[in-house]
Amino acid sequence: MIKTIGIIGAGQMGSGIAHVCAMSGFDVKLSDVTEERLSAAVSLIDKNITRQVTKGKTTEKAKQDALAKITTGTDFAMFGDCDFVIEAASENESVKREIFKKLVPNLNKDAMIASNTSSISITRLAASTDRPAKFMGMHFMNPVPVMALVELIRGIATEEETFSAVRELTTSLGKTAAVAEDFPAFIVNRSLLPMINEAVYPLYEGVGSVIAIDTAMKLGANHPMGPLELADFIGLDTCLAVMQVLYEGLSDSKYRPCPLLVKYVEAGWLGRKTGRGFYDYRGETPVPTR
Repeated sequence: MIKTIGIIGAGQMGSGIAHVCAMSGFDVKLSDVTEERLSAAVSLIDKNITRQVTKGKTTEKAKQDALAKITTGTDFAMFGDCDFVIEAASENESVKREIFKKLVPNLNKDAMIASNTSSISITRLAASTDRPAKFMGMHFMNPVPVMALVELIRGIATEEETFSAVRELTTSLGKTAAVAEDFPAFIVNRSLLPMINEAVYPLYEGVGSVIAIDTAMKLGANHPMGPLELADFIGLDTCLAVMQVLYEGLSDSKYRPCPLLVKYVEAGWLGRKTGRGFYDYRGETPVPTR
C-alpha cells in the first residue's frame, strides 16, 4: 500500500502533484536541486490551496494539514522510506536517466517508481533503473490540481501489481485514468501537440497573426484557449521536445517541428514561464510578439 510519496522536481508539475497528494492525505517528500526552488514550490502550493479555501472547495484546517504533510529537501536520501517516487523533472531523457541513476541506491527494495514524462518511452526509462517491473508512466495534466486526467503507461516489463497499485493511487487522488500504450507521446500529446505545432505554421507562413489564429480556433472550433496561448502555457521548450520525440520516434514528416517554434525556443522565449513566447507577458496584459 502506498502511504509515502516522493516527488522529484518542484516546478509547475511537481508542485501540482505534491499539492494533490498532500490534499489526499499522503505524506509527501518533495525534492529539487535548490532550497530556493523548494521554497517557491511550497509558497505556490500554499497560494493554490488558499484559492481553493476561498472558493469553498476545502477548509483552512485541510490546507494546514496538507502543508504539514509536505517535507522538502535536496538530498535523495530522503526517499529511503518512500513507497512510491514520481519523477517530474524536465522533458529531457538524459536528465531523467541521471536522476534515476542517483535515485535507485536510496530506495528500499519494494519502492515503485513512476515518470511524469509526457512523451518519452517508459520501457527505455525503466531499463535505466534496477526495477523495470516496478516502473511505469504516470502522466499528470497541467495544472494538476484542476485537471482530472492522468495517463497511465506500462513499460514492457511493468508488473500487473505495479500497474494496479498506481491505478488505485490515481483514483484515490480524485483523478480519472486513461490507459495508454508505450508509444511516443502516448494519447494526449500525440493528439494535442501536432495540432499546436500545425497552428504555428500559419504564423510562420504569414497566413494569420497570433491573435487571428487564436481567435479563429477559439470561436471557429470552440476551443477554450487558442493553440498559441496554450503553447505558451505548456512551455514552448516542452512543445518542441514532444514534437522531436514524435518526429524521431515515428519517422513521419508530419511531426516535423515548425521552424518558427524552434526559433522561439532558441531565443529563450519559452512562454509564460520566461515572460515571452507567442505573447509578451511582461506588461499588465499579454501582447502578441508577432
